[in-house]
Amino acid sequence: MQKIFLRLLILSFIAIRSFAAPPSPSTQLLDHLAGHWILSGTIAGKPTTHDISAEWILNHGYLRINEVSREKTATGTPAYEAIVLISIQPASDEVDCLWLDSTGTSRLSTEEMGRAKPQAAAIPFVFQDANGSTSFENTFSYDAKADSWQWAMANVQKGQRRSFGNVYLVRQK
Repeated sequence: MQKIFLRLLILSFIAIRSFAAPPSPSTQLLDHLAGHWILSGTIAGKPTTHDISAEWILNHGYLRINEVSREKTATGTPAYEAIVLISIQPASDEVDCLWLDSTGTSRLSTEEMGRAKPQAAAIPFVFQDANGSTSFENTFSYDAKADSWQWAMANVQKGQRRSFGNVYLVRQK
């Protein structure tokens, strides 16, 4: 009797797994961002290098990115730090991004929340100011052949885009 029950339990588990929904295109794209990276390029006109780690947390509900610059302040602390949470809206496959960093205040605001409608290999995040106008854009672009990412950042004022940064993420080995 126990063998029959065990077999039924195993068959039930296999059947449930086979009917599970496949990962969304956004999830599949963001899966490539999970891991450890070295970010290098230019931000605000200055060369920079950061260490990045990204991992799925809370039952694969959020991709958490930790970003720490290698450049230090006069007191020896990182010149820049960020914690980024990315989530996917299942119904629309749109992506939300909460970007908390050491340049902001200690108060949460809507300007820290970006949204994107992912494309085949890019996630063009748009951040809005308190008035609902686009204030910042950060497009994550994935290069599958090189297994690398590019983040192209722009400030937007009165509809005019001005490059803020262009960085590349190379996977740490």
